[in-house]
Amino acid sequence: MAKRTRIAVVGSANIDLTTFSNQFPKPGETIFGQKFDLGFGGKGANQAVAARLCGAEVFMVARVGSDLFGPATIENFRKQGIDPTHVKQVEGLSSGVAPIFVEPSGQNRILVVKGANDALKPADVDEAANVLKSADCIVLQFEIPIETVYYTVAFARKHGIRCIVNPAPAQLIDIAALKDLDYLVPNESEAETISGARVKTVDDAKSCAEKLVGGGIRRVIITLGANGSLLSSKEGSEHVAPYQVKSVDSTGAGDAFIGSFAVFLGEGIPEREAVRRANLYAGLSTTGIGTQKSFYDRARFDAEWSSRS
Repeated sequence: MAKRTRIAVVGSANIDLTTFSNQFPKPGETIFGQKFDLGFGGKGANQAVAARLCGAEVFMVARVGSDLFGPATIENFRKQGIDPTHVKQVEGLSSGVAPIFVEPSGQNRILVVKGANDALKPADVDEAANVLKSADCIVLQFEIPIETVYYTVAFARKHGIRCIVNPAPAQLIDIAALKDLDYLVPNESEAETISGARVKTVDDAKSCAEKLVGGGIRRVIITLGANGSLLSSKEGSEHVAPYQVKSVDSTGAGDAFIGSFAVFLGEGIPEREAVRRANLYAGLSTTGIGTQKSFYDRARFDAEWSSRS
């Protein structure tokens, strides 16, 4: 039996408000949508749920608001089997929300209001130090203050803990602050923003990843949607092919990739195979609507992996 890995996610928790429509309204226009879905989301929470469903022991460090969504988010973590000891409400702030608009093709547009996520500070990382030190991997995203991301990366480096950063939503970063980071995992648009280099093809992704690795990051994985992903390190770059699925909603696919990848690595699965498995896990997540609700549990994923590999 594979080793059960321990994953700590320092990151965001949002409420996803997903609207499905055949078109988007023009300025000043009101139109009817086809369907609406409300669910628990946020990149950090999504990655935590994916890791838990893949079999890891998961701990969440986050902040939620003093509104109706705050207690519900904490209770959702408990129901998912994720330790919410370090998920706390912040008085006077709203919880994070993410209105999501989905086209018939499955493509999405997302507007994030960070709310209490912006209140997660380096001092809160110190408060959760004992839990973080026990982790096999710490996972981060950019829906919390960038200073907290940098601080946690330094914490992981100091204590020899594997660290994965998902630089989303994209923003300019201090590459030096991520020196010796184990994995930076952006998608194409995030990679463009961070590197300043165009990323439209696999060759573009290779050039971009090489630039980031040259800046001191140990490994870069650029997720390419329907084109799979690119794994890059000082030893070179490799395109890892995707798996064909019938996509209906791509929301949360990147989170599914990262959460599952952290678990597969923690179980001792070789890096390239871990990327291949994460490609499939992410692809399968797009066959359902929403984020956490569309993620496969481990038994269901293993059955799919066995049939495809």
